[in-house]
Amino acid sequence: MHTIVLAILTLKVYDNDMLNEYVKTIKTLRVEKGISQSEIAEKLGMTRTTYINVEQGKRELTLGEFEKLSGVLGVSLEEIKSGQIPNYEKYKQMILSFLKLEDKIPKTKLAKLLYLADFGWFYYHLESMSGMQYRKQKYGPVSDTYFRMIDEMLDNGEIQIEQTPDGAMLISNSRTSKKAELSKINKDEQKLIKNIDEKWKGHKTAEIVDFTHKQFPFLYAGDNEIVSYNLFTQEDPDEIY
Repeated sequence: MHTIVLAILTLKVYDNDMLNEYVKTIKTLRVEKGISQSEIAEKLGMTRTTYINVEQGKRELTLGEFEKLSGVLGVSLEEIKSGQIPNYEKYKQMILSFLKLEDKIPKTKLAKLLYLADFGWFYYHLESMSGMQYRKQKYGPVSDTYFRMIDEMLDNGEIQIEQTPDGAMLISNSRTSKKAELSKINKDEQKLIKNIDEKWKGHKTAEIVDFTHKQFPFLYAGDNEIVSYNLFTQEDPDEIY
């Protein structure tokens, strides 16, 4: 059974308040992504009036509707449960920030740099930079949104990707994105991103992957589970940047 369905079933039995909290965030996420009520209603197979009742808490969603809605909005119940709503535009600007500091970055390495930026920010502020959750995968922790975001940015002409003879995917800024304003990234966040980049600029992808594998958040998570931000406070920030 799909992970999100299991999560919904669990919440349905043990935590109805969490389902209500998820419903409350729907409008905020929909508006942030620029999706109309009619578009959501169509994807859920209901009328606009019925969907409005959902946003107003007058109509409950079925498990199947929850699963569809999570896919459309790009946010899971796990992210809602964490108390942090992902900021997709900021996450995109984090990607562009790293690409402004280097000509080309391997796709896997870039995913790890973003992880270090989010968890490094959490170390001092008890909140991540982007609000993203990271999952334990074979090549280290990675956001569920990462690969979809890279595909969207490529389709929109915001980045370029080239494949090396050995199969590595190198990501770089497009001409347009080189001039993009990074309005969501404040000076302190930009400083952290720069420090992380300088720390890992001369390291190969395998080295940064190996580093993340040895950290508490990764070690204590099960395969494909969300890694804990709180465990990161036990790490040494000097090793990150």
